Amino acid sequence: MPAPHGGKLQDLVARDLPRHDALLEESTKLTHQWVLTERQICDIELILNGGFSPLNGFLNQADYDSVVSTSRLVDGTLWPMPITLDINDESFIKSGIQTGERIVLSQDGEIPIAILTIGDIWQPNKSLEAANVFRGDPEHPAIRYLNEQAGDWYIGGSLECIQLPVHYDYPGARRTPAQLRAEFDSRHWDRVVAFQTRNPMHRAHRELTVRAARETNAKILIHPVVGLTKPGDIDHHTRVRAYNEIVKRYPAGMALVSLLPLAMRMAGDREALWHAIIRKNYGATHFIVGRDHAGPGKNSKGVDFYGPYDAQELVESHRDELQITVVPFRMVTYLPDEDRYAPIDTVDTSVTRTLNISGTELRRRLKVGASIPEWFSYPEVVKILRESNPPRPKQGFALSLLPENLNVSTRQLSTALLSIFLQFGGERYYKVLDRQFGNNDILRELINDFVQAGSGLIIPSDVTEVKGGLTNVYTVGNSDDADIKVSGTDSSVFDIVQRVVLFLEDNGYINF
Repeated sequence: MPAPHGGKLQDLVARDLPRHDALLEESTKLTHQWVLTERQICDIELILNGGFSPLNGFLNQADYDSVVSTSRLVDGTLWPMPITLDINDESFIKSGIQTGERIVLSQDGEIPIAILTIGDIWQPNKSLEAANVFRGDPEHPAIRYLNEQAGDWYIGGSLECIQLPVHYDYPGARRTPAQLRAEFDSRHWDRVVAFQTRNPMHRAHRELTVRAARETNAKILIHPVVGLTKPGDIDHHTRVRAYNEIVKRYPAGMALVSLLPLAMRMAGDREALWHAIIRKNYGATHFIVGRDHAGPGKNSKGVDFYGPYDAQELVESHRDELQITVVPFRMVTYLPDEDRYAPIDTVDTSVTRTLNISGTELRRRLKVGASIPEWFSYPEVVKILRESNPPRPKQGFALSLLPENLNVSTRQLSTALLSIFLQFGGERYYKVLDRQFGNNDILRELINDFVQAGSGLIIPSDVTEVKGGLTNVYTVGNSDDADIKVSGTDSSVFDIVQRVVLFLEDNGYINF
């Protein structure tokens, strides 16, 4: 088993356990408290449990500058990702906090997680961070987060652990590095190949990981991310249920699932290097690095944020220093005439028939309820995905009626639509949401909740301002940008209802 990165596992939980009661009492008396953001909750958990060894706190300014510029800490240790406590509340900065002060960091403002001794307070050069760490494309999700959500001030300093963040789901599967290393020891696993994933696993993933394990004479750690991933990814509850099913399909004693509370940055090659360090800290000896590993895909112009092999090349270039062996991801394909999978680079596709289903095609099949063959995925996994991704007839939707664009009463139109929808019957719940909301965030959350629950929502007002980021929300009006465009000839409530119903039928929400 490899030594942790930097030579020592920075397990602050174990280190500070003898002082737990004193630290907890101190936390109640400290003047300043910072409520951790969702990303910071992920980061602090991996600092405290040693997953981010050799870090023992959030980076100070010197280490931050060094990491941004050279992918190394000031002492020369390889570390590619800036881990910072960003502050998005100007009043907190102006409240009198200063270097040397001790502040409590809490979860939800209620659970004290750690005490931070402030080492530095500074305003970072976000443009430099964006360019060096994420390659500068303003459409990169990490750069968008940096510019739109991250605070303009950073605080660095060492941490003392009170407790790990609280999770109410999957307590037995959230192993710390110390626990996972002990698990490997108890199983006599001295060679472990780690597999990083933020997506559900199907038969091809099972085949490639089994091949990787056999080629390296190792066991398999399925180590999925259950912190923050790419916007639009399948939720971790659905994925974990799928992982727990597919692990049953591995040879007995070959594979283990453990969950990683990581906030991904989708930083391509730098992120792959970071992932390798984390897996080394968790005790893995080998790490599968995929094609375009941790890349966010393409920008709006169709240009890849990263090259397909950038990640593999960067991690391999640090192989000796990392002391973890890179296993390149070998794409496999299904051979229907032989009923087996094989690496695509070993198949002459000019003479051998192959089959594959892309991620886009899989989403389409889930959306319309089309069949997903067993050669692609196991029935138990497909069932789980269908439960969380129902086909269009079972999905919810919201209709926003644009009052200034319609020649009829939105109240009467709402009543007519509700009556027609109820006449159709079915399992979908329908509701007219005619309340006024002064807070757009509450309105957005409410619309999203109804839609995700499979309801049909009719809103007799313009919700264009909150529509961004929501799915299955459509505007009804005669403006050019309306989703359901009403022409000048649609002069009555009945005409508009007919046009709306036809739109919903064409898009699969209603089947006659």
